Amino acid sequence: MKTTTRVVVIGGGVVGCSVLYHLTKFGWSDVMLIERSELTSGSTWHAAGGFHTLNGDTNMAALQGYTIGLYKELEELTGLSCGLHHVGGITLADTPERFDMLKAERAKHRYMGLHTEILSPAEIKERAELVNIDGIVGGLFDPLDGHLDPSGTTQAYAKAAKMGGAEIVLHNRVLETNPRPDGTWDVVTEQGTIHTEHVVNAGGLWAREVGAMAGLYLPLLPMAHQYLVTEEIPEIANRPEEFPHVIDPGGESYLRQEGKGLCIGFYEQPCEPWAVDGTPWGFGHELLNDQFDKIEDSIAFAYNRFPVLERAGVKSVIHGPFTFAPDGNPLVGPIPGLRGYWSACAVMAGFSQGGGVGLTLAQWMTEGEADRDVTALDVARFGDWTTPGYTVPKVVENYQRRFSVSYPNEELPAARPFRTTPMYDIFKGMGAVFGAQYGLEVPNYFAQGQEPHHETPTFRRSDAWAAIRREVQAVREAVGINEIQNFGKYRVTGDNARAWLDRIFAGRIPQPGRVSLTPMLSPTGRLIGDFTVTCRSETEFQLTASYGAQGYHMRWFLQHLDDGVRIDNVSDHVTGFQIAGPKARDLLQSVARADISGMKFLDARPLTVGMADTWVQRVSYTGDLGYEIYTSPMTQRALWDALWQAGEPLGLTPFGMRAMMSLRLDKFFGSWLREYSPDYTAAETGLDRFISFKKNAPFIGREAAEKERSEGATRTLVPFKVHADDADVVAYEPVWIDGSVQGFCTSGGYSHHTDTSVALALVPSEKAQPGLTAEIEILGEMRPAEMLTTPLFDPDGTRMRG
Repeated sequence: MKTTTRVVVIGGGVVGCSVLYHLTKFGWSDVMLIERSELTSGSTWHAAGGFHTLNGDTNMAALQGYTIGLYKELEELTGLSCGLHHVGGITLADTPERFDMLKAERAKHRYMGLHTEILSPAEIKERAELVNIDGIVGGLFDPLDGHLDPSGTTQAYAKAAKMGGAEIVLHNRVLETNPRPDGTWDVVTEQGTIHTEHVVNAGGLWAREVGAMAGLYLPLLPMAHQYLVTEEIPEIANRPEEFPHVIDPGGESYLRQEGKGLCIGFYEQPCEPWAVDGTPWGFGHELLNDQFDKIEDSIAFAYNRFPVLERAGVKSVIHGPFTFAPDGNPLVGPIPGLRGYWSACAVMAGFSQGGGVGLTLAQWMTEGEADRDVTALDVARFGDWTTPGYTVPKVVENYQRRFSVSYPNEELPAARPFRTTPMYDIFKGMGAVFGAQYGLEVPNYFAQGQEPHHETPTFRRSDAWAAIRREVQAVREAVGINEIQNFGKYRVTGDNARAWLDRIFAGRIPQPGRVSLTPMLSPTGRLIGDFTVTCRSETEFQLTASYGAQGYHMRWFLQHLDDGVRIDNVSDHVTGFQIAGPKARDLLQSVARADISGMKFLDARPLTVGMADTWVQRVSYTGDLGYEIYTSPMTQRALWDALWQAGEPLGLTPFGMRAMMSLRLDKFFGSWLREYSPDYTAAETGLDRFISFKKNAPFIGREAAEKERSEGATRTLVPFKVHADDADVVAYEPVWIDGSVQGFCTSGGYSHHTDTSVALALVPSEKAQPGLTAEIEILGEMRPAEMLTTPLFDPDGTRMRG
């Protein structure tokens, strides 16, 4: 065993072996993998081995598609068999809501190049005759679905990695991971110490224990999962072709052929967290005891859906643990604050996602960024606020909902409320209906009278429609107020602060007392942030951006920090309110201890409001006359009292995020991770208007941005008016132009102020001309749409800037 290497991958399951192989594929041959036992120990060896592309996140679906396509390449490269069975798969829908979800997924697949198709009940029966279609509304067929041999596939990854120069050391448990002052690591093992530049935690069931060696808590939990394999079934044995995979969300089950019988697994409701307080090091090749009582209801449901099972004997029961993160997606990427330490954990669908995870991490390590938006699997999406007490109920909830319908307006209840602001009880008393963002309770809307105090999940228009409309009208006609706790906020200080910000951000850095808007770019010119920058003085600046991107953004800042600069995440130490609407100035003036009449758009200043010392800046995401008022959590309620008492005679109305998302559509404002994400560039989304090409600073991404500026973007973000029925655009609906799919929606919704269904979409730049007409596919229906050229509200900015 060598004692110095560039990368040490800890863990020899399918994910660790995939990471190792992809590192060699990207040219890093001086890499090694350490495994405490044999390859596939842990959860890999007893996996059911199924794979599929269906995923609510389009980038995750694309990575799953890559994984599936990789297997034949591995077989050709290594000469080893992955045991591939591309039999196709059918996902059943037994309710209109489930069918809406499948139609929405099918629409996404159109522009992704995935050739899925919607099936009628009769067509399902033709392809999968053993399915009882009573109560079935329809289904989705994916020809890529199938299953493989878990052990053979893992061995193929390992052989391919060794062919690329990697070393694999078995029967060698890692004991310690110790950082050196220069950012490299000493990995202490049973066979000796290895000095390495990078550590990859692919520990699987032991990822928590491996992470703890570096002082790290990873929010994941093993869950006990059970599936059955039947004895020979004549209907299967005599079938000329292999039976397709069938996912039955109503029964929370999946079924496939295994030999001449069937394999069926369950995501049962009375599920069992396993090894809650730590995975024993001695565990690995054992199974858990059978627990038929957990799956009695699931089996009864399966007998009804697949009657042939009732006549089949059970040949074997496989009951073993595998790991989940709180939202079910992997935890991948560099750990914020730990230089050279990478995560490749919580990959619960290893044979659907393992290849994509390996590709993503290897790209990230060797090239500095992945080639697509990986927010859905980025380990930084969970902050240091996560605890085991939060993780356990969220993982249980996710397991129970593995095949449940995921609605765009749904708020899941487990582990809530957890993080709250001083306003939580006041807002709750005012009828607030909360959502959760980065663990924080945030009002979605405020219910009054007969308005629903719980929003019904749906793909169509919400039953909170009237409440949201009321709040929008209050902002546009009088004045609204909402909390600004859910902004990510950062304080940058130091003599070199301005120079550093000029390098980090592509836009202009403002002068004292002013605010500017700026994109933050990756070296390849893609969007990694959409920021407001406030200059308090030449040595102090405040940055604001998405609250949910704190871990992601802080990691980037720290990776690029210069001497003479300090950055602090003050997201939970600075709070306050936004007020917006035509009476916003009157309200603020009535409680401010200074004249604000001369405060121009994008001005910022310290101001005493009521009893609270605050920092006020004139800017608003609503597109209206508005102010952001920042203060300490200790004085937030006093600030509220002053604003509320003075605002009631003016018609002051609290509004939530649902209204905010409607208001921003009036001005075609983009939103982070919708219009603005690492999948897109500034020129594509219109944010290039905030890039300061004239500034004398080598900002990150400048070369790529200038190249795109000279050549022009191939696609452009445009707004559409949609002739919708009872469902509006959410995201990723295909845009049909001249009879073919030529674009897709980034987001949309309903403008209550103008009674217009709006979509924001990326289309070919040559098509983005006034008069463009299109069709947008919403839940399987083609809805006519026309490109808009003028904002629906305040088109010349008179109210916002006046």
